[in-house]
Amino acid sequence: MDNRILLSALSVGQTLPDDPRNRSARTGRGRLTRLALVLTALVVVGVVTVYVWPLRSDGLQRATPETLSFESASARAARAVIAEAADTELLPECRSQFLSHQRVSAKAVLLLHGDTDCPRQYRGLAKLFFDRGYNVWVPRAPRHGVADRSAHAKLNADELVSFANDALNVAAGLGDTVGVVGISGGGVLATWLVGHRPDVVHRALLLSPLYKPNPARVPDLAVKPFTVLFGFGVVPDRVDGEGLSSAAMSQYLRIVGNFTIDPKSPHLRELAIVTSANDDFIDLRAAADIPRAIADLNDTSFTAHEWPRESGIGHDVLDPEGLRGRADEINQYYLDLYEGNERT
Repeated sequence: MDNRILLSALSVGQTLPDDPRNRSARTGRGRLTRLALVLTALVVVGVVTVYVWPLRSDGLQRATPETLSFESASARAARAVIAEAADTELLPECRSQFLSHQRVSAKAVLLLHGDTDCPRQYRGLAKLFFDRGYNVWVPRAPRHGVADRSAHAKLNADELVSFANDALNVAAGLGDTVGVVGISGGGVLATWLVGHRPDVVHRALLLSPLYKPNPARVPDLAVKPFTVLFGFGVVPDRVDGEGLSSAAMSQYLRIVGNFTIDPKSPHLRELAIVTSANDDFIDLRAAADIPRAIADLNDTSFTAHEWPRESGIGHDVLDPEGLRGRADEINQYYLDLYEGNERT
């Protein structure tokens, strides 16, 4: 080799073609390339696994109807209320509510509260139903209404549908006909009951149902990964500044994934929904489309009402503070919607 070339190479720190350092560099680059390929493959496998992960489950599609006499249904509700009164972990205002006329009524209603809330959410509407002659059952959902606000993060979809099914069995024993009202996560459970308990559900009112998160919170393409990763504990839970648990929300989304595909409900007479243009928590399009599809399939009367932005009403369309002094009037409107006496 020309000495000048050799000196030039050495002067700028270059390696010669047969220099051992050159072989080491090539080996290192090869290892990095292989590692990058392995990591890419793992990422691809992970993404594919998340998207094909089955959300449908036999346990989340199984309802267990139970025919209860008025006496049996009343006793079951009363026992729950008494047990909760003795539970020092429960907030007194969050105990289950049982409003009974002490006899079988022509109509009974089941009221299902939202995630992170409790039966107090229905304190105004429950009384209106009762005054209209209904027997009213407002049960407390599992892991709700306790001093530890983080307890709901341990929710499980199976216990939620079991809770809803058992609650409907009680309500069905209280009246000749029965319907269900649900808000937010409770709206998901109410919709599940419409599809899986067509034997008894005659009416349903769905308030801000959480079928999908608002795309600004969870983009459409991320809903399935969000549901799988948080819903099955693949990643640690994430709790936002409002105390909302991603793991808990994912349990409701798992239930949505187990709605009846062809929900034939021969007894369903009225189906209504209420949403708000100010709601930045749920996907408003899904909230309207899913109930409308159920109504169309069953040729059922359907009413949809959306509160305009200027109303100031947000996601919790039952919140007295958000209703700005109009709680009595608006609760009456909800009762009329439920009964099919209002058309918007």
